[in-house]
Amino acid sequence: MNKQTFLAELKSNLEELRKEGVTSPHVLHNVLSETAMKNLSGLWKDSKKAHLGKRRACYFSMEFLIGRSIFNNLLCLGIYSDVEKAFAEAGFSLNDLEAAEDAALGNGGLGRLAACFLDSAATLNLPLDGYGIRYKYGLFKQKIENGFQTEEADNWTKYGDAWSVRHDEDAVEINYSDQKVLAVPYDIPIIGYGAKNIGTLRLWQSEAFEDFDFKLFNDQKYLEASREKVLAEDISRVLYPNDDTREGKKLRLKQQYFFCSASLNDIIKKHKKNHGDIKTLADFVTIQLNDTHPVISIPEIIRLLTQNEGLTFDEAFAMAKKIFNYTNHTIMPEALEKWDESLIKELLPEIYDIIFMINEEYLAEMYRKDIKKESIEVMKIIKGGQVHMANMATYCSSYVNGVAQIHTEILKANTLHDWYTVYPERFQNKTNGITQRRWLALCNRELSALITELLGNEDWVTNLDELKKLTGYADNADIINRFLAIKKTKKEQLAKFILDREGIKIDPDSIFDIQIKRLHEYKRQLLNAFSILWLYFGIKDGSIKDLAPVTFIFGAKSAPGYRRAKAIIKFINEIAAMIEKDDEVNKIIKVVFVSNYNVSYAEKLIAAAEVSEQISTAGTEASGTGNMKLMANGAVTLGTLDGANIEIVEEAGKENNYIFGATVKELEKIMPEYCSRKLAADNEKIRRVIETLVDGTFDDGGSGDFRELYTSLLDGASWHEPDNYYLLGDLESYVEAKLKCNSDYKDKAAFGRKMWLNMCNCGKFSSDRTIADYAENIWKIK
Repeated sequence: MNKQTFLAELKSNLEELRKEGVTSPHVLHNVLSETAMKNLSGLWKDSKKAHLGKRRACYFSMEFLIGRSIFNNLLCLGIYSDVEKAFAEAGFSLNDLEAAEDAALGNGGLGRLAACFLDSAATLNLPLDGYGIRYKYGLFKQKIENGFQTEEADNWTKYGDAWSVRHDEDAVEINYSDQKVLAVPYDIPIIGYGAKNIGTLRLWQSEAFEDFDFKLFNDQKYLEASREKVLAEDISRVLYPNDDTREGKKLRLKQQYFFCSASLNDIIKKHKKNHGDIKTLADFVTIQLNDTHPVISIPEIIRLLTQNEGLTFDEAFAMAKKIFNYTNHTIMPEALEKWDESLIKELLPEIYDIIFMINEEYLAEMYRKDIKKESIEVMKIIKGGQVHMANMATYCSSYVNGVAQIHTEILKANTLHDWYTVYPERFQNKTNGITQRRWLALCNRELSALITELLGNEDWVTNLDELKKLTGYADNADIINRFLAIKKTKKEQLAKFILDREGIKIDPDSIFDIQIKRLHEYKRQLLNAFSILWLYFGIKDGSIKDLAPVTFIFGAKSAPGYRRAKAIIKFINEIAAMIEKDDEVNKIIKVVFVSNYNVSYAEKLIAAAEVSEQISTAGTEASGTGNMKLMANGAVTLGTLDGANIEIVEEAGKENNYIFGATVKELEKIMPEYCSRKLAADNEKIRRVIETLVDGTFDDGGSGDFRELYTSLLDGASWHEPDNYYLLGDLESYVEAKLKCNSDYKDKAAFGRKMWLNMCNCGKFSSDRTIADYAENIWKIK
């Protein structure tokens, strides 16, 4: 990309808009993006050719939470300041573009990780490309009404999609037993920092072969006339449609097969064009399955190779085992996907037949290896009337990896133990990471400028380990004061943003204690809420004194059908309202649940945070990546020894973070005898907090949801034991850690030193390191 040519075109386009009196952020965004895309086209074309000419990796993911592209792309192209200046000279502000697109094509860490990985691979000049779904509405826009979450469609392409290019020539026909649709690809450029390499994220959109039946319309059957169009577009309409009915499950399975089949067809077509012999496919292509969602790819590639390319089943199966690798993101049984045999037979009968053959191959191999019958039963792909996708992924992959040291060890010792016993050489650990381009250089330009000044260069933007050289400044009062002043600036910016967006005023001089992540019971937002109530009652009864003012900020979306998660959101907002009305407490504690938490909101929250809440039950969070983003921006971790928290503490020091709660090994001993009801009966403070769910303190709108939360903690439910995530058991330890953190904060210099050392030691958690590891030890790409 020629910088001078681009800037000349941009200035000319902006001048034209100025003369026309155009001020719309969306028009400005599209003009800037289209000018950039025009000037990038040559480099992108060359990068695509280079990727296809050598061995490349393909990342299959149900989610790519890319967020807003414009600012990150300007940063990676090295033209952010130039564009900012050009906008100002034309009478515009680059900041106005924050009103533009924010592609919410993911739900949380899984999708954001995929986006970070593509960014890192492009920056490292590695041939990695992504494949997923181009959802029309993405997740959803969240509103908070009377404390409850409500959802509405998020039409992220309403004003256009300047960063995507449609490729009709690569459209693929996808067949189900009851439907035929067209998968049409849209390519998004993933620009490496320094713009030497551009990766491609190919997202598939589902369309009907015939949009409209004119005869039916002419017969005045108006709805029927567009029926095929609606049914086809439903497949790529929404991320994670509610699946509590068979029809919902059917749509989810259609989604998964849709993008996997389209992507595999695309890969095979390009391989044959560039390399000819289909039998060399495994030499040139490796595919990473991001969790179990894309595992339907395994039988599908066998179908394509046998039906279309003339390979035998044995040849195709051997090739599949070389091509695929599987990343496990969770040990949660409910997230290890299982599909009813009857559903697959109904929708994809040919795929079911291949899965049956794979299962037969598995059984034959296990008997040849003389594996115990008990283990064979555990590892079966088809059992109990269901197809176990994690088992199929583990059996049919070259490598299986966890995403943090503790997570990988749990996989080997428990979740996939039988598999590990049979195939120990397949298992690797790949601790997750985050891209420092978006999550430090872009979202915290003030801190980035200080880092660059002290290091004397910008090498850290592509080598985050460079930050370790700054540890010597931890005892330099002037530097720590500058660092704290920057943090104060980011807090003031966030306070203004929250006031403008939510209408809520927060105090930038208070501690910003932040928990931002997907709303799920194991992430324990409810534990955080209970701890705030503990502090509230302590202030009221005088047992807690001299608490430093603190603002607790939550950001999270609940799945639309997740009743308990929605109840937790309502409960947090009830606590916020109660405290706000209490003049004795509201100057000390503030609770804010921000609405429609997304990537762009996260950029502001993460830069402003001082305390990072990472409080999942030990052994439940595979890794976490929010913890890494917050650490890189200088927040201390208040959390359990779970996921990547363990490695964060190893890097930055336990003395610079606040760790609480039972460990994995301790929970193994505790949980069999644990009685949450007895604990609540014996501990007055715990009882007082949990009773607020049912004693009339708070109003759940007559839904009965708070009582259901209460019952789940004390009596359990048909599918789990009482307090199965150990909220009440960890509560007292958690409050103690919270109070210690609050007390330490009063010594600003000492607390600033802790935050500084967290930032300095975040180098391990760059996704550049993760991707380099994948490239060398799993994908074998250069």
